[in-house]
Amino acid sequence: MDLRSKVPAYLQIVEQVRALTAAGMLKPGDQLPTIRDMAGEAHINFNTVARAYRVLDGAGVISTQHGRGTYAVAPPPSARARKARSQALDLLVRHVLEAAARIGSGPEEVQAALARAVGRPAADDRGSRRRR
Repeated sequence: MDLRSKVPAYLQIVEQVRALTAAGMLKPGDQLPTIRDMAGEAHINFNTVARAYRVLDGAGVISTQHGRGTYAVAPPPSARARKARSQALDLLVRHVLEAAARIGSGPEEVQAALARAVGRPAADDRGSRRRR
């Protein structure tokens, strides 16, 4: 959870749970932390977590059973899973760009760093290598 992010905390929770579900790390029947526990661990307001859980429950990602807890439900169909993964990736990229901006790096530098991380030269690097 990035409390300095412009993305509201409840949406960060929603996207993280969706990403965990899409990646198979949160399986049907797995119990999520209670609202109070998650709020305490993340140092955020109880109502923020409750809002995220309501959104996830409404989307069919989790099921809240009064008195028993909150559980992950069956994974979404493949089209929904792809969309959830894509949305989770978009959120991660926004976080990276925001963090990079805080240290004075722009989108081009982030793109070059990402290209290096996956083992491919960035577009600008390929051109400069040919000229050498």
